[in-house]
Amino acid sequence: MKFAVHLADLSYPGGPDALLPTLTSLAKVADHGGISRITMMDHYFQMEPFGGPAQPMLEGYTSLGYLAGQTSTAELGLLVSGVTYRHPGLLAKIVTTLDVLSGGRAVLGLGAAWYEREHRGLGVPFPSTAERFERLEETLQIVQQMWSDDDGPYEGRHYRLAETVCVPAPVRRPPIMIGGQGERKTLRLVARYGDACNLFPADLETVRHKLEVLDAHCETEGRDPAEIARTIIAGTDGVADPDGFRRELEAYAGLGISMVWVGPPPGASDPVGWLTELTERRLPELVDL
Repeated sequence: MKFAVHLADLSYPGGPDALLPTLTSLAKVADHGGISRITMMDHYFQMEPFGGPAQPMLEGYTSLGYLAGQTSTAELGLLVSGVTYRHPGLLAKIVTTLDVLSGGRAVLGLGAAWYEREHRGLGVPFPSTAERFERLEETLQIVQQMWSDDDGPYEGRHYRLAETVCVPAPVRRPPIMIGGQGERKTLRLVARYGDACNLFPADLETVRHKLEVLDAHCETEGRDPAEIARTIIAGTDGVADPDGFRRELEAYAGLGISMVWVGPPPGASDPVGWLTELTERRLPELVDL
């Protein structure tokens, strides 16, 4: 079992002045503590469950560029990039830059976007759900072309690129993780384009069902399901409830889940201490699941 840390709530004790040192410490603890991947949000405004726009939110890829210089082993990505936030060609270039400057540690997380308020707030177009999924598929095609030997044009319904040039190329082709678990569209796109899926915490039978749907899409697409990493966000606090956390992970491991996201709980009084305890006392006994 591999573990990823998601840094979603940036309302750290000490206010804005504590944001930089706390984020830096969290990244270093994760990197030195055997965490495989560090992710941040891709939002303009903080989400409502974490206090909404009045709470701090950093731009995702700028933050990852900073964290690349503070870490040495953990992969870096967003959970997940909204397809509406950046033109696909620019997105591919941004992720490539992160990969080159981190020594091959970038991961592209991608989803259809959903937070209408932040789009309206900053004047960013927010198309219909159907159009966002069309744009998501075209974006997946574009980034794959830009990370290939084909630097020719791309002609889609929503995007038209005259040259898909990407120089320098990534150190490694960044793995593509598609977020969400919609059965008709999202999991089909995972089967067709993705290297990994990312599921939400749910009861075991729901998770099992989602993975069965993914397997069925893989069969339709002629894809070996074993090529796709199955990842999920943990639903149990590994520090507050270590026994429940272990039971949850054992169940996920039985379903073939290979990476689990953890993170300091919202409003944690000592997020660095929480992550330190998790990496030093809880995770070492779970990596062999």
